[in-house]
Amino acid sequence: MKLLLVEDNSELAHWIVNLLRAENFVVDCVIDGESADSVLLTQIYDLVLLDMRLPSLSGKDVLNRLRRRRNNVPVLMLTAHGSIDDKVACFAAGADDYVVKPFDSRELVARIKALIRRQSGEKSGCLTCGDLHYVSDTREFRHNDAPLNLRRREHSILEALMLRQGKAVPKHVLLEGMCSLSDETSVDAIDIYIHRLRKHLVESSVQITTLRGLGYILREKEPILA
Repeated sequence: MKLLLVEDNSELAHWIVNLLRAENFVVDCVIDGESADSVLLTQIYDLVLLDMRLPSLSGKDVLNRLRRRRNNVPVLMLTAHGSIDDKVACFAAGADDYVVKPFDSRELVARIKALIRRQSGEKSGCLTCGDLHYVSDTREFRHNDAPLNLRRREHSILEALMLRQGKAVPKHVLLEGMCSLSDETSVDAIDIYIHRLRKHLVESSVQITTLRGLGYILREKEPILA
């Protein structure tokens, strides 16, 4: 999953980016409101972490513009003050949740995961395709009660396919979901990661099928008829 962090404190931003990447999130980071507004016009994110007070354009103004464009991406506001006025301002602008600085890393990650679950409409905390399970609370894939040891980009691609299981996912969507703005990766690299994932899934009851011109689809294997 891909997140956008908008935070002008470089030390805090660096800490948050490292924290979220350790949780297998793909993270873009910008330091001011105008940059955030520009990026949100062209990129698709699963969640935005938005500082309330930013140079050039406030977090509230960024959020107002985002909602006026009918972009309903979940937004978690980062605020330095826990006053009632600040909380009301966050929600009035269209925020989905907020955390008050300084915050605990566990609380931040938990709130992010809760917002993503809410957005996807997932209630059970676990998605299943055949004998492959995806536990949303830990963002872990499991097969036969054992975790699949995936690299970050492999995880991003399988996650995108699992969340859209039964539907074709185009290459460019998989590429955008696994790469940050600073990455230089060709769409052809998707084939390499799909090849690796198929090796991970060879003993499972699911498969990744190529649909020419459409992308890839995750689904259960067809039963072998005697």
